[in-house]
Amino acid sequence: MVQSSLTRAEATTRAEQIRVASYDVTVDLSGAEDPQQKTFGSQVTVRFTAEDGAETFIDFIHDSISLVELNGDELDVDDVVEGSRIRLPELEGANELTVVGRALYSRSGEGLHRYVDPQDGNVYIYTQYEPADCRRVFPVFEQPDLKASFALTLITPPEWIAASNGEHLTSEPAGTGDVPGAVSHEFAPTEPISTYITTILAGPYTRVTDEWQGVDVQGETQSVPLALYCRRALAEHLDSAELFAVTKQGLDFFTELFAFDYPFGKYEQAFVPEYNLGAMENPGLVTLTEDYLFPSGATRTQLAGRANTMLHEMSHMWFGDLVTMTWWDDLWLKESFAEFMGAYASVRATEYDDAWVAFALGRKEWAYRQDQLPTTHPIVADIVDLEAARQNFDGITYAKGASVLKQLVAFVGEEAFIDACRAYFRRFAYGNTSLDDFLTVLDEACDADVHSWANAWLLTTGVPRLETAVERDDSGAITAATLTQTSDAPRPHVVAVATYAPDASADSSAPDNPGDSAQLILQRSTDVRVDPQQPATDLPELLGDTAPVILANDRDLTYCLASPGADGLAALADAVHLLADPLARALAHSQVWAAVRDARYDPRAYVHLVAHRGLGEQHSSILTTVLDRALEALESFVPPRLRPPLRTELLDCLHTAVTHAAAGSDAQLVLIRAFARVATRDGSHAQIIAKLLSGERTLPGLDLGSQLTWALWGAQTATSNATRSQLDRAHAADPTREGRLGYARALAAIPTEDAKADAWTAITSGALSNDELSATMSGFQLATPELVSTYQNAYFDGITPWWNEHSMEIATRMIRGLYPRGLDAQAASSAEENPTVVATRTWLDQNTTAPGALRRIMTELLDDARRAVTVQAAVLADQNQ
Repeated sequence: MVQSSLTRAEATTRAEQIRVASYDVTVDLSGAEDPQQKTFGSQVTVRFTAEDGAETFIDFIHDSISLVELNGDELDVDDVVEGSRIRLPELEGANELTVVGRALYSRSGEGLHRYVDPQDGNVYIYTQYEPADCRRVFPVFEQPDLKASFALTLITPPEWIAASNGEHLTSEPAGTGDVPGAVSHEFAPTEPISTYITTILAGPYTRVTDEWQGVDVQGETQSVPLALYCRRALAEHLDSAELFAVTKQGLDFFTELFAFDYPFGKYEQAFVPEYNLGAMENPGLVTLTEDYLFPSGATRTQLAGRANTMLHEMSHMWFGDLVTMTWWDDLWLKESFAEFMGAYASVRATEYDDAWVAFALGRKEWAYRQDQLPTTHPIVADIVDLEAARQNFDGITYAKGASVLKQLVAFVGEEAFIDACRAYFRRFAYGNTSLDDFLTVLDEACDADVHSWANAWLLTTGVPRLETAVERDDSGAITAATLTQTSDAPRPHVVAVATYAPDASADSSAPDNPGDSAQLILQRSTDVRVDPQQPATDLPELLGDTAPVILANDRDLTYCLASPGADGLAALADAVHLLADPLARALAHSQVWAAVRDARYDPRAYVHLVAHRGLGEQHSSILTTVLDRALEALESFVPPRLRPPLRTELLDCLHTAVTHAAAGSDAQLVLIRAFARVATRDGSHAQIIAKLLSGERTLPGLDLGSQLTWALWGAQTATSNATRSQLDRAHAADPTREGRLGYARALAAIPTEDAKADAWTAITSGALSNDELSATMSGFQLATPELVSTYQNAYFDGITPWWNEHSMEIATRMIRGLYPRGLDAQAASSAEENPTVVATRTWLDQNTTAPGALRRIMTELLDDARRAVTVQAAVLADQNQ
């Protein structure tokens, strides 16, 4: 079937033609337990108004359609069904449309996803629609500005429970259904909401309930029913006390902050398998990845990340659900705000009051990378169709947007920002908005020139660079200091510049201050307003300061790539582990990492830095992130021939650190996970890993769990230190989801031509689910370049067929996951002549008419390859000097 990508122009025309009142939806899942049943029944009755005589269409990606009835007249299905659209001719002022058909179960996480639990055989159903996959389940006018009330009926096997956005009303024997004996579950009509946030949940889920009691904006007691759902096999890991606590803290916080009562009745959260996202803000029933239940253990950072996501989704009940963008150009109006609010609420309402540390070091890095790609776009993007919309759930829309909102709070003041949010909800409740609507309420709430601010920040691209430059006298005192902005589109900034010096009162041998140097503490922090018309800003407050470390963008107030300059970079790298404040430490690490990516700091030195000074880090978010970056530096930016001794060095340091880590600590868990990852390409510790897997050796306080066990098996397999029979026995002993995925990855990691051929066949067969596909590709890529280089031509030949034959989610995973990784600067005399770069550029040159979303993916992969080869070449040039 041709699946049309709705354009913005078509959506605008349709919104001018019609207004939708309600949908009555029936979805028949009674046959879902039969693995041979590939489709489910779908029926909808839609009531809407239109211009007399107008013609429009409704969207439905279907398997078959048996009835289209418009205003009592049955239309010829062959005449009105055109691919994924159903043409609706000769509309009246008031219309009633009924469509009956069948749709396809999904294994890609798009639409209505069916999952069979390998542990107990139970079948679980959930939906995921954003931006436009509701049409995979029932016919809808699939655009965010055609809001309506949805009344849902689900038909399921008798032992299943079911949930949706609305309150559950009744469950009774179904009169009809694919399978006799089914039960019909009816749900109350919703408030007016967009199609992409409707949702379905069905299966033998475990359900736990609670209730939030708070105070509404009138000062009266307010009660909201709460519920949690997960697979039965994970019920023991559903830490409901913690999850309900965060939920209640969020409802307390946002109700008061926004001065607007929670608008959707109940608040339920379902943790579901094979989920493509972290979570989705369906009003009344939020869905989250079940990876947030942590059956293999969690660090405080992981728990904080989960809380952040929960609060992100909760803020969407106001930003996105109550008030929704008119079209996907203004996706930022919900995602940037929710990204900001997730951290903001974590700090103010929960125990995770260091949320801005993870944001500065992790989420903003996502934005910096995205914004340096040739495919970058303004925060307020130009989204011409749904295909483009899917690609813009990215680091710009989320993390850059949130960073810019943090700068906006510094620019206009926190009180004015919150006042604007409150006015926004009151004025546009249950409606749709654009950038101008938010700027109007913001302008009313403050005296700042918000339109100029928006033009500078929301409608431009690229990362501004702020670099400090200082001069010192012989005593080390600063005699001159400036902050210089470099950008194609200079922005106004409110930014802090700080100095850090050793704490003379600290005991360097104390347990919280490992090493032979005193910790560095804040000496002074100066807030500076950077005028975009002035390239350099003097910093007179720093004159006379003798502190050795200068940190631009202290407190992380603005969005920029900050740098201490060439002279200050080495000092910052040497001192980063000594900074006492976690946020300052995170920002310093971020600045050093930016220098690695820009070939201003040797990636080998970065690996040494992490291996010898970073492994004692006690903040698990910082430790996790710098280890991830050390591995990226090692496997992408260090030339291949220089990697082996550096890998062994890092692996040795990790082993020592794991051995000495406190029993049961976050550090122990983070370090052993990193150890397993490095060991996939270095077998020097294979005997130690074998003893850990056999139980002959244990680490006090550490339960390997399924996830870590399979990470270690993957390492043994990739380095030829495990047999197929060992993997088979380990899989037989672990029938969990983690065991199944770990086994698939390990099989694909076997370093033989036959194993790689089998993996390639499985990957390209179309038979794997989303998570099975990713696990198999991960294992396939664990190989020497020589072993998988023969697949490079097959990869480039397969790109267009994969895109055409698979859903966008699956095709995107394949194209990104199978991209050749054996990049070597020594393979050619320049980056542009590198074989992989040449092949990628050739594909782009030969496929100028390929879909924009596909070309964007390939353009980004090309840029990543160029960067890796360029940094490698800089290392080789330095070595040859």
